Amino acid sequence: MVNSTLTPASASSPLSESPIPLYLRLADIFRERIDRREWPAGTLIPTLEALADEFRVARVTARQAVQLLTKEGLLSPRRGLGTVVTKTDDAPKTVVMKTSLQSLASMYESTSAKMLTFDESHGTPRVGPEVGKLGKDYVYMRRLHFTEGKPYALIALHLLQEIFQRSPEAFRSHAVIPELLRMKTVRIHRARQTMSIGSADAETARLLKVRAGTPVAHVTRVFLDGKEQILYYAEVIYRGDWVKWEIELQP
Repeated sequence: MVNSTLTPASASSPLSESPIPLYLRLADIFRERIDRREWPAGTLIPTLEALADEFRVARVTARQAVQLLTKEGLLSPRRGLGTVVTKTDDAPKTVVMKTSLQSLASMYESTSAKMLTFDESHGTPRVGPEVGKLGKDYVYMRRLHFTEGKPYALIALHLLQEIFQRSPEAFRSHAVIPELLRMKTVRIHRARQTMSIGSADAETARLLKVRAGTPVAHVTRVFLDGKEQILYYAEVIYRGDWVKWEIELQP
């Protein structure tokens, strides 16, 4: 989110220079004020004239930002009074990402998912030989994961088709990692993941319900068998504001 302490818009301010529409950036600031209880539920927000003056924007821009939050249910116009904060924008609990396979599986089991794409003939993941050895065929799945009803991760994964065929309905309807760990016939010899920080493109922003350009965490995850064959390969995008990483340092 945009920091609510940003300098009001001017010819040289970040608000005026950003390619993101000004009313969207204002809406982010207003949303954060509600979330931080600077504008508590049940109170009146400043008038459009006051907001326009504070951020040095046109009154119509301030009105667009207020209307957006009204559509989201955070604000409500009251005839003769002004605009009232109707509720806080409560974010879901932070999703804690740990470094063991079992804790990762437990995290996914506590969330829900929606299948966006499923393809049994998508081909193989596009990776170099340094990642691992490719198997014959893979099943491709793209899912949107939710916690407390809100999207927090977008996952595109390839699962070795031989493994998928052992329990196709379970893999279709449940998170893949917990199902993999429950299979006694599958042995993950080595697992690793890498993370980088980026920004949400237009499609990612739409799915994760953030604005374009919002910081996100990009994670690449791979599971290998004893012969270095890739069993599972995934590219994951997490909302940066909802994910906390816990990494245990070796003494």
